[in-house]
Amino acid sequence: MKRSLFSIITLFFITLFVAAQPRISSNKETHNFGQIEWKHPVSVEYIITNTGDKPLVLTNVTTSCACSVADWTKTPIAPGDKGFVTATFDAEALGHFEKTVGIYSNAQPSLVYLKFTGEVVREVTDYTKTHPYTIGSIRLDRNEFDFPDAHRGEKPTITFSVVNLSGSPYEPVLMHLPPYLKMEKSPEVLLKGKKGTIKLTLDTEQLTDLGLTQTSVYLARFSGDKVGEENEIPVSAILLPDFTGMSEQDRLNAPSISLSETNIDLSARLAKKNKASHDIVITNTGKSPLQINKLQVFNSSVGVSLKKALLQPGESTKLRVTIHRKNVGKKKHHLRILMITNDPVQPKVEINVKR
Repeated sequence: MKRSLFSIITLFFITLFVAAQPRISSNKETHNFGQIEWKHPVSVEYIITNTGDKPLVLTNVTTSCACSVADWTKTPIAPGDKGFVTATFDAEALGHFEKTVGIYSNAQPSLVYLKFTGEVVREVTDYTKTHPYTIGSIRLDRNEFDFPDAHRGEKPTITFSVVNLSGSPYEPVLMHLPPYLKMEKSPEVLLKGKKGTIKLTLDTEQLTDLGLTQTSVYLARFSGDKVGEENEIPVSAILLPDFTGMSEQDRLNAPSISLSETNIDLSARLAKKNKASHDIVITNTGKSPLQINKLQVFNSSVGVSLKKALLQPGESTKLRVTIHRKNVGKKKHHLRILMITNDPVQPKVEINVKR
């Protein structure tokens, strides 16, 4: 009986030890580039999630040949949080390729492999992989434009690629451009089957407020085209406070925001109820007052209630997040909350909500 009891206790502690560890998970094991142009480097990003109970550390990332390079999240990834691994392929050799990316970490197993494949050609004829989005007879390599971290006075750019698969020459035009966006295209007119680029420049001086600004532009499919859901492309820009002039002493005495969590899963509760709420504790761990300048939500199903927007050093407050199931809609929108603060290290905080 004693031996049996000892075995049960031993098994219990072994189970706890095994359970409490980081676990690595990727959004995909293989990425297929399809056809890519010779000597035009391409990159793939793998989203890495820590599905374990302890911080995940990516200690090294290797590639199977000298023709590709890798980058990855260098800081520990908390349980439930996400990091990244990117691999860039130089496309210097013609023909089919299959490469591996080895990820070393403190998880078990300590080494996992991901792959990317494709074909390097002199002239691309299959654009389904490189330009997966379609607007009429036009293919694009992206379907949204995002300027994530901009500061007043900067002019960041986004360049995207378009392919004309219509039966006639095509002039790419973005309609309903707001004052803070400028468009440049090259070439002016695309012949049948040819590829071009459009560069968007964000003029941050034209943005009216800190935080997120959202709009939509519309890609004309032909001369005289009208705007509609079929040719709509969402645009977002986040303007952050500028701390470049802050002295080193001021940084040492600056506020510092800490949240009890930045990812909320309310799906189980919303499966049974029409409304679910969750509290997040916000603490100022810095040495001067923390000011929450902006609190934004981007879906009518999300409600927020903040008890205090100004926190003294060491002070905490609660942010209550409420999701109303009836307002969510059928589309799987990315529900998030954006917070802008005067913390120079973390002026932007995003809270992701799963429902």
